[in-house]
Amino acid sequence: MPLTIPSPIAWATDHGIRILDQTRLPQEERYLELHTVEEVAEAIRTLRVRGAPLIGIAAAMGVAVSAGQRGSGEAGKNSVEGVREACHILGATRPTAVNLQWALDRMRRRADLAAMRNEELYSALREEANAIWEEDRRMCDRIGELGAALLPSGATVCTVCNAGALATGGIGTALAPIYVQHQAGGEPHVIVPETRPLLQGSRLTAWELSRAGVPVTLIADAMIASRLRLGDVRAVFVGADRIAANGDVANKIGTYGLALAARAHGIPFYVAAPTSTIDAASSSGAAIPIEQRAPAEVTGWLGQPSAPPGVGVWNPAFDVTPAELVTAIITDRGIVPPKDVARVID
Repeated sequence: MPLTIPSPIAWATDHGIRILDQTRLPQEERYLELHTVEEVAEAIRTLRVRGAPLIGIAAAMGVAVSAGQRGSGEAGKNSVEGVREACHILGATRPTAVNLQWALDRMRRRADLAAMRNEELYSALREEANAIWEEDRRMCDRIGELGAALLPSGATVCTVCNAGALATGGIGTALAPIYVQHQAGGEPHVIVPETRPLLQGSRLTAWELSRAGVPVTLIADAMIASRLRLGDVRAVFVGADRIAANGDVANKIGTYGLALAARAHGIPFYVAAPTSTIDAASSSGAAIPIEQRAPAEVTGWLGQPSAPPGVGVWNPAFDVTPAELVTAIITDRGIVPPKDVARVID
């Protein structure tokens, strides 16, 4: 059965990008057109575009937008310097998602090659951005196929945050096995914690799964351990924003607690991520930069205060799950134990 999930990103007219504004979901399915690198950076920074793989795709498209904005027909020195400036602007938006720098590195190399070959810069960069997008789509499909084989038909699984089609260039990472089984008639059921403070579980994952026709049950974050204790959840699937060489995993805040609860109840804990999310340069989770976000995300919602004025706030966007809590990592190049994850990109 076909999936009915809107694409979160597409090319627009006049060298622009069309995005689904994820900050407006689920109340409003609103699309924006971005025509400057500054607009793309703002969309990434404010989570209008989010999810590690999709951030990389959007950033690559943003670099192409910058070249189209400059209207340069030839890839001369000034044009390549403009690409580097665009990469600098975009690279400063989200420090934890390694896909961002991975994609920007590719775009820088492609700009250099275009200059060397005297190619038209915008066309070359758009072609590279499309290649990154298509590769991610294929990686999602492969992760879905491999992950679905780990699930009995009709299984109940748990996830956190959103690692589905809204976060990638394809059918997702953590949700990809669910979609593959669903399309095969397997009738999976997904338990989704709300994922405070920005509610990506309730606002995005529950919305996406409902649109796709996958049964979903929403719970509050504080209910995770009690829900897993019931005994019917067969596996946990989560995504990743960066995976260190030793198998430690940085993902949305709350993932570590979910991993501890899964271990306590004997439930397999799988991390699903494309190889572009593996960072061999980070020896362990301690080396992964963790983004700290604004206190207002915790002290209020939709402009309404939920805490007293001036209260201290600690608001990391991500946490690190130690490799020993991870059953296996599902990549597009195979399912590997955490200790072997760096080998898949050798």
